[in-house]
Amino acid sequence: MLKLRNLLAVGKSNNNAVRSLSTTPSCNDSESWFSKLLVRKIEPTKESHSRMLSDKEIIYALHTHNVRPDSMGSYLTNYKTTVALINEKKANLSCELVASWTVQVGDMDQCLHLWKYTGGFEKIDQAKEDLWNDPEYLSLMQERSKFLRSRHLQYLLAFSYWPQIASRTGKNIYEMRSYRLTPGTMIEWGNNWARAINYRKHNNEAFAGFFSQIGRLYNVHHIWCYKSLQDRKETREAAWRSPGWDECVAYTVPLIREMHCRVLAPTEFSPSQ
Repeated sequence: MLKLRNLLAVGKSNNNAVRSLSTTPSCNDSESWFSKLLVRKIEPTKESHSRMLSDKEIIYALHTHNVRPDSMGSYLTNYKTTVALINEKKANLSCELVASWTVQVGDMDQCLHLWKYTGGFEKIDQAKEDLWNDPEYLSLMQERSKFLRSRHLQYLLAFSYWPQIASRTGKNIYEMRSYRLTPGTMIEWGNNWARAINYRKHNNEAFAGFFSQIGRLYNVHHIWCYKSLQDRKETREAAWRSPGWDECVAYTVPLIREMHCRVLAPTEFSPSQ
């Protein structure tokens, strides 16, 4: 009986704690601060996440190449030649290079190349077939393998609520912020960022936003463009001063399992500088 009374006393104490927590004053009279840290339920749907969030007729390929430290110059020369070769075949391949970068902060000795395919995965299949039967392309691939430590490919879709990708001119740096989300939360992420992106349009820093289709799944990449690291600092601080930005961050943080950022510099042959 004594043990039972103790258990009941503990249960009563816990219930009181829960009731006390649930009545914490709210920030906006409708939700408590604690509820902002919880992931809201994702309702079942007959539509795929990709169809609800993006245009599936445009596919982006993100090539990540980890280069041998002593071979960066030779690698970039090789890739520049490869880009020129593909541009000659652009009419048949339905693909184009959007941007090409070297990593300046983050994963060093790394290069990223973002390609755009118009016409869905059918055009990707056709482009692969054409290129893998091209002796010059295969020769460049074989030469490039000598300069690499490893490589990775992701097929991505662009979030429909992000601004259209536009090439930049002048001297810029880019920041790629990559997130690994909890499976099942992509719609929730999109719902929040459809509002959050409005707080990041004032300085034209939003370059591209993607989520993965093939490769590492539930991966999100946000790419921002700045004039300098100081410009990045000032722009991000301005966002935090905007009413509502902190709320969007509070909703999205619980969806993230892992995140990291890289600062990128455009290559000389990158269409977007």
